Amino acid sequence: GLSITIRRLAITMPLLAAFVVALGAYTRLKDAGLGCPDWPGCYGFLTVPEHIDDVKIAQARFPNSPVEADKGWPEMIHRYFASTLGLLILAMAAMAIKHRKKPEQQVKLPIFLVLLVCFQGALGMWTVTMLLKPFIVTLHLLGGMLTLALLFWTTITHYLNTKPQNNNLGIFASASLKRWALFALIVVYIQIALGGWTSTNYVALYCTDLPTCQGQWLPPTNFEEGFTLWHKDHTDDKNYEGGVLSLEAGTAVHITHRIGALITLLVVGGFALKLLLLGTPARRYGTLLGIVLATQISLGLLNIILVLPIPIAVAHNAVAAILLLSLILITRILKTEHTLRPATQVEKLDSGIQTA
Repeated sequence: GLSITIRRLAITMPLLAAFVVALGAYTRLKDAGLGCPDWPGCYGFLTVPEHIDDVKIAQARFPNSPVEADKGWPEMIHRYFASTLGLLILAMAAMAIKHRKKPEQQVKLPIFLVLLVCFQGALGMWTVTMLLKPFIVTLHLLGGMLTLALLFWTTITHYLNTKPQNNNLGIFASASLKRWALFALIVVYIQIALGGWTSTNYVALYCTDLPTCQGQWLPPTNFEEGFTLWHKDHTDDKNYEGGVLSLEAGTAVHITHRIGALITLLVVGGFALKLLLLGTPARRYGTLLGIVLATQISLGLLNIILVLPIPIAVAHNAVAAILLLSLILITRILKTEHTLRPATQVEKLDSGIQTA
């Protein structure tokens, strides 16, 4: 039936979105972002040209972009899966509009997701046409993470709406705990943005020692250049693959990402500890958050120690998404709980009379 279809979509789409985010990270880290110099095809083909005649046609069309199948395929596979996700989001929105009169049906969020995925498609195109401009590539990453987060939020909401008996999860939902959850969520998203900026500017290895950077606690930095979002001094045909920042600017970006990691550790780690101290069932969420956070910090350290191996770097991106989703889950569950507040004097008096 329709409810089964919606339930399957609700489960499938966040998984597919997570896979698309991981594929995007792999494509970026493999330096395959320009594996196809055009969009949405590849050298004018629907697949990567490999036959000798097709390669000749491709080279004639794009003489300045030699055909490299090992870079073209990651880019095209990423596009295939992203397009599939876009079609599923469109289908979900169509079903939401059709059944908008049902009280449990979400409508605004599915429609917003259609607009978001259209913008993501445009960013994907500009990533290629603007030759990996860091601001565009970082926006593309953040858009992917936001799409994943909202799809997951939709899934949890659908589950809570269709199974209301599971709404009461017994978490002590104080107003301060809700604020902490939201703050932790914002901190993680900002840290993902900093990670994206570090990656798209190719400065992940500008500091190869720990805990110092280039053998110093405070190496020379240029924050103004490092965080210039739009480089106006470069020509329109400037290729940003490999990065264009000076050593001082790249160092500033890298150090900022490290400081962000420390802030994330304190904020999210403190929140996980708070959940652990609340006892069951909050403890399970605190444990989940603690494990994911520890894994993410470890992967970040391994990236530096092992000089950015692709599997570890992709895992670092994937676990960042898992950390974001863990906080989305906790925030959504807390939203279903009634905020506990201190009893008023009248309520205390009334309670005392009833007890007596």
